[in-house]
Amino acid sequence: MTDPVQGDHKDLDAGVDPKAMAGLTLMRRLVTSLLVVMILGFLLLIGLLVTRFPTLNSTVSFDLPENIALPAGATAQNFTRGADWVAIVTTDNQILIFDAVSGDLRQTVGIE
Repeated sequence: MTDPVQGDHKDLDAGVDPKAMAGLTLMRRLVTSLLVVMILGFLLLIGLLVTRFPTLNSTVSFDLPENIALPAGATAQNFTRGADWVAIVTTDNQILIFDAVSGDLRQTVGIE
């Protein structure tokens, strides 16, 4: 006598088309391959993000133009260029705006 829960698998196997089983096997392999490719692609993407982005440092090194001389005691923290001017942010909370060609100080802006 057969177990009612397990059933007799001979009945199930007898009605299954071998072509359908081959198609299901192919589909299972394709889905598994897609899963593997997606996992590898995700790992590659994470690896590229980690290696390509620069590390965030609190100190950034840059070279000021040669014709610009900072006032005594001023230390450059950051700078930007305009069409005919250069602005330098100092560590003592000032923005110094210089002429890009001559290097003369045009304006000083205090930051509160």
